Amino acid sequence: MKTSYHSKKINGVEIFYREAGNKQKPAVVLLHGYPTSSHMFRNLMDDLADDFYLIAPDYPGYGRSEQPPMAKFDYTFENMSKLVKGLIDELGIEKFSLYLMDYGAPIGFRIASRNPDKIDTLIIQNGCAYEEGLETFWDPIKEYWADRNNKVAENTLRGFHDPNGLKWQYTHAVPNPDVISPDNWELDLRHLERPENGAIQLQMFYDYQTNVVLYPEWQEYFRKYQPETIIVYGKDDYIFPGVGAEAFKKDLKNLEFHLFGTGHFALESFGDEIIPLIKDFLLRKTGK
Repeated sequence: MKTSYHSKKINGVEIFYREAGNKQKPAVVLLHGYPTSSHMFRNLMDDLADDFYLIAPDYPGYGRSEQPPMAKFDYTFENMSKLVKGLIDELGIEKFSLYLMDYGAPIGFRIASRNPDKIDTLIIQNGCAYEEGLETFWDPIKEYWADRNNKVAENTLRGFHDPNGLKWQYTHAVPNPDVISPDNWELDLRHLERPENGAIQLQMFYDYQTNVVLYPEWQEYFRKYQPETIIVYGKDDYIFPGVGAEAFKKDLKNLEFHLFGTGHFALESFGDEIIPLIKDFLLRKTGK
């Protein structure tokens, strides 16, 4: 079943989401990263739609979702997770798998650890739950956490989502950058160039420290509930390097583990290898 495009008002905010597949099939909720949108899942959704029910929301201030003024909306990972969970509930999804990428990881780990009975499986792609995964890229972010008035750190962070920084995120450590469509960063620029969006991105960088505080809680969730998990990771990612993927092995026993010689947006360069692994995993583990 082809992907369709919808919006729903959740807690007063218009949330855009992509939907594909049959609601009678196992549900998969796809959570995008920074600074992109549900567009990153377009190919995955097409390939999984015959066997699963898929939804991929855009967070407020990203993609095609509403961007409320900062004075009226709390741009935090906690609030994003509540909105995503609100959409899941609004759609009547009782059990689901979570695809967790980049910012989608702390949003999704909040949902999973607080609703363990609702989780079928986890799919982790370049998202972090261990401090081992916060290497050199995170140095200016940590400086910003320590001093929000640090203009040197702020300027570095702004550079991550200017046109050159966006292209770098998609192409860095990719074996053949020519296979990465420029449409990716051009679409991201559409929402990043909205008024006040630069300040929103800085606020999300600043709030990321609240995720690190929760890492022990999420690790305890892994140890206690042992969710069936597949890791499909670009091991050469400068943002979330392969060492962060290896760290999950400490706590997750029901783990299938795959590293690929590519960067951050691994689906763009290794989708042909990754998507069949995810499909096979979900067919085996959801058992429906």
